[in-house]
Amino acid sequence: MLRITGLSAFPITPSDADGRVEADALRRLLEPLAAAGVDSIGLLGSTGTYAYLSRDERRRAVEIAVETVLGRTPLLVGIGALRTDDAIRLARDARAAGAAAGLLAPVSYTPLTEDEVLAHFEAVAGEGGLPLVIYDNPATTHFRFAPELIGRIARLPGVVAAKCPAPEPDAAAAGVAALRAAVPTGFPIGFSGDWNATEALIAGGAAWFSVAAGLFPKTCLALARAAEAGDADRARALNAELEPLWALFKAHSSLRVVYALAGILGLCRAEPPRPIRPLAPEVQAEIAGMQHVLSLT
Repeated sequence: MLRITGLSAFPITPSDADGRVEADALRRLLEPLAAAGVDSIGLLGSTGTYAYLSRDERRRAVEIAVETVLGRTPLLVGIGALRTDDAIRLARDARAAGAAAGLLAPVSYTPLTEDEVLAHFEAVAGEGGLPLVIYDNPATTHFRFAPELIGRIARLPGVVAAKCPAPEPDAAAAGVAALRAAVPTGFPIGFSGDWNATEALIAGGAAWFSVAAGLFPKTCLALARAAEAGDADRARALNAELEPLWALFKAHSSLRVVYALAGILGLCRAEPPRPIRPLAPEVQAEIAGMQHVLSLT
């Protein structure tokens, strides 16, 4: 059975102005992640701008990724959609292309109730044919999971893990404990929100779903492994080295920063999908001058 733990790296999905995935650029981003030995790759997550791509391009991105990683690294693929039937179709597409699991966020326009979200997961888990990761991202979906709801969904057949926003560091122990108490014993609870993730991992989080790891897998992997080994001092020291990057993420959004960094590092030239705009030239120049950040590779 698939068990999602350790470091999951979330890259951008380079695409052109018409929303067509740039295959060579995506391969250049994915290859270093597989080579570094990350535990999984989060393809078409929020950083991967899944909501801005057509069904055909989402399927094509998975096919490109599967060809690139060649079975070396499990692929977790974003399958979120406004409609339940569309999410089911996306789950089937991802499974057929070779994905290991689907990242299911309760994407909405009309605010959803807890019962509606539960039914959504039940339908996609039952009909999509793909193991599911609960994708709790209230910053984008505007739906916030209570621990009790995560516990109910975690007990559905086919739901294998949860991706939750990391609590603030001073609330990490209590937040992780509340989630772990709500789910079945051994059910993996992982965390996103890079700048808060370290304390959540130290408190017992099973996985780090990391934007930074999409560009800096070796550095992020060292931090994740330190936390897994119970070496809190080492994990915190590595996190301190990443603070300049966390400051950029908080000031300008992690999505815009990693698009800029992908170009600065020479991995690919891509702009986020409109209406999202690239960072202003002066901000990009500031980032390009931050040698400590660039040396993380």
